[in-house]
Amino acid sequence: MIKHIVLFKFKSSTNEANKKSQILSIKTNLEALIDKTESLKKIEVGINCNDNEKYDMALTTEFEDMEGLKAYATHPEHLKVLAMIKEILVERACVDYEV
Repeated sequence: MIKHIVLFKFKSSTNEANKKSQILSIKTNLEALIDKTESLKKIEVGINCNDNEKYDMALTTEFEDMEGLKAYATHPEHLKVLAMIKEILVERACVDYEV
């Protein structure tokens, strides 16, 4: 099994309500991928509640193998959500590891 963990830092906004709305939309759309991408076995998306930390959101996903992760990464539904993320993304950190 492969775990894919990603941390996202999003652009600061003068309109904090708008930023929160965008982040919630991204969370909802990421979570919906469980029903749209066959290789995705598990997904968890968390919005950071600690203002002292650098990243705004964490994504944890699980796949049977690296081929499943690659299929997810290039899946059209995932690419739609990725486009939403890229609109406000500042920084991303990722770790993939085998369990």
